Amino acid sequence: MTHVDRDQWGVPQLWAGDVDALARLQGRVAATDRAWQISVERWRAEGRLAAHVGPAELAWDRFARRVRLDDTARRCYERLDPDTRRWIEAYVDGVNSGLAEGAAAAPEFAATGTAPEPWHPWSPLGVFLVQHVLFSTFPNKLWHAHVARTLGPDAAGLFAVEGPASSGSNAWALPADPATGRGPLIAGDPHRLLELPGVYQQVRLACPEFDVVGLAFPGVPGVPHFGHTGHVAWAVTNAMADYQDLYRERLRRDGDRVLVRDADGWTPAARHVEEIEVRGGAPETVEVIETPRGPVIDHDRVTGEAIALRTPSRVEARLGFEALLPLLRARRTGDVADALRHWVEPVNSVLAADTGGGVRRLVAGLVPVRDERCRREPVPAWEPAYRWRGDYLPLVDEPVDGVAVCANDRRDDVAAHGADFAPPHRARRIRALLADGAEPSTVHTDDRLPAGPLYRLLDRLDPDRLDEPARALLLRLRGWDRAMAAGSAGAGAYAAWRAAMARRLRVHPRLCALDEPCGFDELFAPWTDPAARIGLALDHLAAAFDLAEPAAEALAEVAAGPPPGEWGSRHLLHPVHLGVAPAITDAVTAMRRRVALGGDTDCVLATSSVPGISDACWRGPVARYVWDLTDRAASRWIVPFGASGRPDDPHFADQLTHWAAGTLIPVPDGPLTGDETT
Repeated sequence: MTHVDRDQWGVPQLWAGDVDALARLQGRVAATDRAWQISVERWRAEGRLAAHVGPAELAWDRFARRVRLDDTARRCYERLDPDTRRWIEAYVDGVNSGLAEGAAAAPEFAATGTAPEPWHPWSPLGVFLVQHVLFSTFPNKLWHAHVARTLGPDAAGLFAVEGPASSGSNAWALPADPATGRGPLIAGDPHRLLELPGVYQQVRLACPEFDVVGLAFPGVPGVPHFGHTGHVAWAVTNAMADYQDLYRERLRRDGDRVLVRDADGWTPAARHVEEIEVRGGAPETVEVIETPRGPVIDHDRVTGEAIALRTPSRVEARLGFEALLPLLRARRTGDVADALRHWVEPVNSVLAADTGGGVRRLVAGLVPVRDERCRREPVPAWEPAYRWRGDYLPLVDEPVDGVAVCANDRRDDVAAHGADFAPPHRARRIRALLADGAEPSTVHTDDRLPAGPLYRLLDRLDPDRLDEPARALLLRLRGWDRAMAAGSAGAGAYAAWRAAMARRLRVHPRLCALDEPCGFDELFAPWTDPAARIGLALDHLAAAFDLAEPAAEALAEVAAGPPPGEWGSRHLLHPVHLGVAPAITDAVTAMRRRVALGGDTDCVLATSSVPGISDACWRGPVARYVWDLTDRAASRWIVPFGASGRPDDPHFADQLTHWAAGTLIPVPDGPLTGDETT
C-alpha cells in the first residue's frame, strides 16, 4: 500500500511499505508535479534540449555532448552497488508511470509541440550532473587565463572573489543547551540560480525504515543535501573546493584520427561526431574528443589549443549516489559521516546534528592531489608535473563545540580543498547575530551590507570638490545605515552609484585590456565577461586602485540623473526559465508585482545582482530551513515559489510572499493519512 498526502502548501507526504516502493512513489510524484522541469533536465543531460525548444539552447547542447554528461551518467550507473541501482530503477519506474499525467497539465509541452519521453535507468544521475557540472571552479580558470593574458599573471588576485555563478550559501549549527534541555539546531539557506520551478522540491518520505523530511532535486531520489530524519539532520554548503582541472591540449589530425601531445610524444585520442537536432532549424554536428586527461570541452581561439576537463566523477565513474539511501536511514551524526564517505562531487561542507546532542562538521567529496598550479589555470597536458597523483584528500570529520557557521568562507576545515573562497563578512555577520540571540528567520534575512573597501571609499572623497547635488548624495550615502532593504531609498542610491562605478572601471587604464576577445565558448560568458567580473570585484578593485576620481564622477552622474528609487524597485525578481509558454511568462510578471526584494550579493540575505550589468536578482536563497532536533514538528522551511510546476496550480507560487518576507512555514510532521494510490 502507498499513500500520498499533501499539507496545506501542497507539499507531498509519501508513505510506502518498503524503500523501493517509496522510491517509485517519489519518482511518480516528481513526474506529476514537475513533468516539464524534469524533462528539460533530462534533455540537458543528453544534449538534446535544442531539439525541443530551438537553437537558443545549442551552446548548452554542444557542451553537454563534448563533456560527455550522458556517458558519464551511464558509467556511474553501471558501477552502482545492486541495492542502490535497484532503488534508482524503482524511482525511474515511478517517473515513467507519472510523466503522461504530468505532461498533460504542463503548458510547456503543448506550447513546444513536444511530449515527454521514457527515462533511462541512468537519467537521475544525468540530472544531478546537469545541476553540478558548472558548480565548481573550472570556469573561473578560463577567466584567470584571460586575466593573465591581458593584464599579466599577477592580476588574478584582483578578482579573487566568488564568480558570477558561485553560490553564497549559509548554514549554521547551534549546540544543545543542557540547562534548558534544548537539543541542537541546524539552519541555513542554499543560494543558487532562482529557477522556475524551484530547483528544490519539499518532500516527506516515510516507510517502515525511516520518516524523513527534506529538500529533493526533482528527478533525483532521496534528499541529498538537506534532510531531517527525526533523529539526525544535515545541511550542506559549497565547500568552494577545487576538484575539476583544465588541461591545454595540442592536437594533430590525420584524416578522421586525432592525435594528442603527451609527455612521451603523440598518442591517439578518442574521437567521434554527433548530430544535434534543432527545433525549427537545421541539425548541427559536434565533434567529441577525449584525451587521456578527459573530454575536450572547448578550444582557446587565441592559442589554438584544446581545453580538456578532468573530473573525479568521470575518472572514478562514481557520483556518490551510494550515499543517498544510507542518509535516509541515518540516526546519528556518525551515520551521516559514514554515508558521505561514498560522496564524490560536488564537494560539500556538511553540518550534522542529532537528538543525542552531537554536532559534526564534514567536508565530503573527492579533491585530487596535484600541483598547485592546477588550481588556478589551464595547465599544459604534456607536462607530467600536472598529472593527478592518484590520491584524494581525506574526508574531514570533526566534532563541533559551540556555534558552527559555514558561508563559503575560508576555514581550517576547507582551506586545503580550494583556492578562491567567499569573503568572510557573511560568516562574521551570522556569528554576530547568533551571539546576540537572533531568531533563525532573522539571520536568514539580514540585509546589512558590510562596510567594505568600496563603501569606505566614500569617506575618502572631499565634499568640497563636488558640486552641490553630488555633495548632497555623498553625505546621504555616508549617513545611510547600509541596509539593503527593499524599501530603502538609500540602498537604491548606493546601487546606482556602484553601478556607475562599475561602468567606469570597464574603461579604466588598468583594466580596459580585459575587453580583448577571451577566446572561449559563449557558454562560459557568465564567468568570462569583464563587465560582470568587474561588477562583482568592486571591493577588491577599490582596495587595489586609487578610485577617487571615478567615484566622484559616478556620484555626479547619479546626482544629475533621475532619482534612483527604492532598492526594491531596482532589485526585481528574475527567475530563470525557458520562456516557451505564455502562461509562465505571465506568472513571472505577476510575481514581480507581488514582491519587493531586499538583500544583496554581500549580505547574509544573498539575493545576488551584478553591478554595472543589472540590479535584477536571478540568484538567491532557493530554500530556507530550520531543523529542530528537540522537536521535528517545530522545524520550519520555505522555497521561493511552491510545490507545483504548473502555473494553474494553487501551489505554483503560494510560498513566494512568505519567502520574500522572510517567514517560514511548518514542515509536515503529523500522522500520514490519505487515499491509496498506485
